[in-house]
Amino acid sequence: MGQFMLAVATGFGTGLSLIVAIGAQNAFVLRQGIHRHAVPVVVAVCAGSDAVLITLGVAGVGAVVGAWPGATTVLTLVGAAFLLGYGALAARRALRPSALVVAGGSARPAVLTAMALTWLNPHVYVDVLLLGSLASAHGSLRWGFALGAVAASVCWFSALGFGARLLTGFFARPSSWKVLDALVAATMTGFAVVMLLSLTR
Repeated sequence: MGQFMLAVATGFGTGLSLIVAIGAQNAFVLRQGIHRHAVPVVVAVCAGSDAVLITLGVAGVGAVVGAWPGATTVLTLVGAAFLLGYGALAARRALRPSALVVAGGSARPAVLTAMALTWLNPHVYVDVLLLGSLASAHGSLRWGFALGAVAASVCWFSALGFGARLLTGFFARPSSWKVLDALVAATMTGFAVVMLLSLTR
């Protein structure tokens, strides 16, 4: 049991180190949390997608994706296009005060965006390959490592999505939303540029 818990703890720490870095997905979850719109379902989609990807990686399926360079290229192009589009929308909200207010409405657009930000990001599959290789080092305890990595994802997205409401007071000012949207636009655009540049290497 001691070795199993050590594998779980190692997986938790490794998983957390890979997802905590500021990125397009985290910026989106944070914005949804501050708006308090579709937070449970967005958190569930992000954490659930991570759980599926981690499981596939530990099971060795990630190697199949890594063996087909064409898949990475397609994902990079589609993902970069999506990020540029989302970044443009965020920039529009930052520049136009009338676009700052987001209505509640259906959760479907939020779900689709969360899925796109997760599954169209080629770096996710690199992380899957990395987690798979690290998990294999634990031998028969690799699923304990996977459990820890999944737990890290659930904890992180829950804290980010539901904890964002603590910032509601700060974001009561329209100027704060303009700053956030400007940062989101820069983040999305920056990641899109990095993804496209990776194709030239």
